[in-house]
Amino acid sequence: MREDGLRARILRRETLCGTFLKTPSYELVEILAMSGLDFVCLDGEHAPFDRARMDACIAIARALDFPCLVRIPEGTPAQILMTLDSGATGIVIPHCYSVEKARAVAKAARFGHGGRGYAGSTRWAGFATRRMPDVMAMTDDTVVLGQIEEPEGVEAVEGIAAVDGMDGVFVGPADLAVCYGETSLDAAPVRAAMARVGEAARLNGKSAVTFAPDASTLPDLTALGINMMFFASEHSWILQGARRAAADFRAQTG
Repeated sequence: MREDGLRARILRRETLCGTFLKTPSYELVEILAMSGLDFVCLDGEHAPFDRARMDACIAIARALDFPCLVRIPEGTPAQILMTLDSGATGIVIPHCYSVEKARAVAKAARFGHGGRGYAGSTRWAGFATRRMPDVMAMTDDTVVLGQIEEPEGVEAVEGIAAVDGMDGVFVGPADLAVCYGETSLDAAPVRAAMARVGEAARLNGKSAVTFAPDASTLPDLTALGINMMFFASEHSWILQGARRAAADFRAQTG
């Protein structure tokens, strides 16, 4: 399965690209699986995913061997358990602003005393068709990314990136810009924060991750040490395509 290699690719710091899915539609997961993207991330923080629709999207992604991450709202153990039991490849945790939160999230995403609860009748466990040792070994492929979105997270990023089980640090330029009192993602404090996150990830053998509108930003992001990008979303791509089609139509009809 393609998804079995995603965490290994992240820890090798390969250059990877995926996108956020904002529309809770399994048909769109099916379409994106044919796109050549390395992964998709269901946006459970800022989009209207309920448990049933999230579950359906994850089911299709698994059936198509398409790595599927989920950005969950808070990173509580209950949210992490629900998401991973549904079969998600991994989780993205917003507002990962301290080493303590990073440790708690990494622990909740993996089996062990005080960690993830075990159930053998989930999609993750093959609906009671896999042996316990096999199910528990699958956590070696579980991806955990923590979002650095506040100045506190930037100041703690070296420790966050060093947490065992934290596979990448995801710098959020928009939230950082707001926190720094800026209105541009290119503002000096934001760029400095992104470079610091990139360096912390490199020194700890983790991926440095960020959001970007399109591939034109790749050279600049690479220079900051970023190797994993979440490009836009299907909202952006639908609107871009529709605008282009409308403009072509108007040009033809005068």
